[in-house]
Amino acid sequence: MFTAADLPDTIPVFPLPGALMLPRARLPLHIFEPRYLAMIEDCLKTPHRLIGMIQPRETPASERRAGEKRLQAIGCAGRLTGFSETEDGRYMITLSGISRFRVREEVQGFTPYRRCLVDWAPFTRDLGPTEDDPGFRREDFMGLLGRYFTKLNLSTDWNSLKEAETELLINSLSMLCPFSPEDKQALLEAPTLVTRRETMVTLIEFALRGGADEEILQ
Repeated sequence: MFTAADLPDTIPVFPLPGALMLPRARLPLHIFEPRYLAMIEDCLKTPHRLIGMIQPRETPASERRAGEKRLQAIGCAGRLTGFSETEDGRYMITLSGISRFRVREEVQGFTPYRRCLVDWAPFTRDLGPTEDDPGFRREDFMGLLGRYFTKLNLSTDWNSLKEAETELLINSLSMLCPFSPEDKQALLEAPTLVTRRETMVTLIEFALRGGADEEILQ
């Protein structure tokens, strides 16, 4: 269990469009770029083993630093809890979500990957107990989700979804559903589980009305 005192001021960040991590959820990643292989190796040497997942922002080329896109203001850090290496030197890792963070500034240095000075204070709730959603109506939600998965021709383990705790269900679906990067950022920044569930329902209903087919199906 992490406490606020365990969280470092500076963390390595992995900018990845459409990749969402949330507290107490798990994100599997396939690492093959040399700079991120180096990031994983350095991360394994630290006591906290934290990596910040964050989405890049679409910015004009003239505003990019050293050709790299600017970062969103908010990301989520995960602890490296699973690691294996393939025969050709790639890494298969699992990050377990710990806490969201706000970027204070990007740190310049000699690492091939990006690092940020971050502020954890706005997200102390993430280090607390599992969140609940008193107004969650599972049967109605599962019906809506079923229509959405049918429309997009997606498959899942419905028995596992029906039995999952509310927070794990909402956060896992937020991470796994093919929402746009902008929508995933909105789900990340939702202040509470209730707000995240309401945001997701709105996105699904919008998709079912046909208002976002082209964007969602990318």
